[in-house]
Amino acid sequence: MPPTLPPILQLKDPAATSVFQPANLLREARRQRGLQDADIPTLCLLDPDGDIVRHLRRTGAAQPVAHWACYHTEMWQFTWQGLQFGVVGCAVGAPFAVLVAEQMFASGCQFLISITSSGQILPVAEPPYFILIDKALRDEGTSYHYLAPSAFSAAQPEMLAKLLALATDAHAAVHVGATWTTDAPYRETEAAIAAHRAAGILAVEMEAAALYAFAQARQHPVACFAHVTNTMARNQGDFEKGEADGALAALGVAAAAARAWLAAR
Repeated sequence: MPPTLPPILQLKDPAATSVFQPANLLREARRQRGLQDADIPTLCLLDPDGDIVRHLRRTGAAQPVAHWACYHTEMWQFTWQGLQFGVVGCAVGAPFAVLVAEQMFASGCQFLISITSSGQILPVAEPPYFILIDKALRDEGTSYHYLAPSAFSAAQPEMLAKLLALATDAHAAVHVGATWTTDAPYRETEAAIAAHRAAGILAVEMEAAALYAFAQARQHPVACFAHVTNTMARNQGDFEKGEADGALAALGVAAAAARAWLAAR
């Protein structure tokens, strides 16, 4: 008798249309809440740690997007280096990140950047630094609803090609490589870390594999960055991100990525 697949791999048909559509949810949210049907900024950020949002709000640089119809989050609008962005903070983990990403693209987003705090696996530099994620190990559940099973979700080649110049920018401190996406950060064992280090994986985070699977399935441009800030709290002084809790550096990376994407359109 063949082994039974776990539920996460059963009844999955990535080509089939979902009954539940983000545009329909947003329609009902607007109706219930009396919101205007209007587009959000074309450039959007996911800020899982919330440091960018907190900095922008603290400095008065962001205003709420009143017509953002997501039930679970608030969107803030701001201008940075002449570019207008919408940002949602604290959408942590693969399911939440993709839920918000679906709604962003259904609301007028045209390019999404995710910048998430990450733990160092392979020490390519002294934290903090950024990684432009080219592929992410699928050790989470959301990606399997969008793509057939495989080891990695990869960034779209066209999008990645537009952003690779960031790795040669001495001011950006951006590396390029693979990460491990997990749903269970407190189950990062020594054996798993060692195996992923041996495989050349640079860092561990919680969203990229699912966001890249969503991007490929929906054909939406998504760029994922890991902000490597820690060694899983094994060292005193971990999680230090720099000025403004890393928000200024992250905003610089986001603006550079957005300019690169816009220039190549």
